[in-house]
Amino acid sequence: MGGFLTAGIVQTALEVGLIYSLVTLSLFLSFSILDICDLSTDGCYTLGCAVGAMVTIAGHPILALFAAMAAGIVSGFVTALLQTKFGVESILAGIIVNTGLYTINLAVMGFSADVSIVGKDTVYSLIGSINKGVFWKGWSPVFFLGALILVICFLLYWFLGTRLGLSIRATGDSPAMVKASSINPAFTTTVGLCIANAMTGLGGGLIAQYQKTANINLGTGMVTVALASLIIGETIFGRLPMFWRILGACGGAVLYRFLISIALRLNVPTEAFKLVSALIVAIAIIMPQAKSLIQFRLRRKALMAARAAKGAGASGNGGGKE
Repeated sequence: MGGFLTAGIVQTALEVGLIYSLVTLSLFLSFSILDICDLSTDGCYTLGCAVGAMVTIAGHPILALFAAMAAGIVSGFVTALLQTKFGVESILAGIIVNTGLYTINLAVMGFSADVSIVGKDTVYSLIGSINKGVFWKGWSPVFFLGALILVICFLLYWFLGTRLGLSIRATGDSPAMVKASSINPAFTTTVGLCIANAMTGLGGGLIAQYQKTANINLGTGMVTVALASLIIGETIFGRLPMFWRILGACGGAVLYRFLISIALRLNVPTEAFKLVSALIVAIAIIMPQAKSLIQFRLRRKALMAARAAKGAGASGNGGGKE
């Protein structure tokens, strides 16, 4: 196994998986909490990547992450505006924003499909220089991303326990009840989508500095990856308390990336890689239903066995009386 998954492969899977977990947390907030299918994730992720890359090129790698988050907030606000003020369905609003972001992302990158930030300082190089001479220097991105994700998980857990956070959770459960409680569901929806897309934008900014490039097609399929990661996490962790559900979403993203790494190590042809990714997503989506079906059949089999045993016992007792 050590030769199959080398330290470098494990490290890369952890790093990319932790970055993906930000998008998974975004979908956790919008899909699982707010019950909104936000299809603008692909474009928002690329937007964060583009904005983060351009600000990094300007020489501000740390500011680039905040700029990527701000860009995500704007994207989330527009998506929420279409839904709450103009009555556009959530799926359609996401498609509209995602389509419009393609041109905006190109404009941000100077109408170039690919922008390189090779040779520029990034948050990873800054952390690496701080840890110079330390034995775990090569793993500093993992520690940095792990600490960042953990802080964001704690902040998200704290926020969802505040009055506003509880209102957002209630909006996802029943908008009518929230409205009857004198809480504006349009406001809670807008705040929720802004926070969710801020995390997506941050993920894009981090991946831009990690890969040292921004590409217009980088975000293609991210909503599918995030959904698969979310379902994997929820399947493994089940219906646990909120904080463990949040951590489970992150764990699902890391596990998804490990599955991709295993597929790469199995020398899957490039032409078939999209099929492998689709199969992983399909299995992740099917798992909860399959788990429920297996449990149902086991309970049914146990119930039938108990009835058969009870019937045999009753027949034996009747035979004894005769």
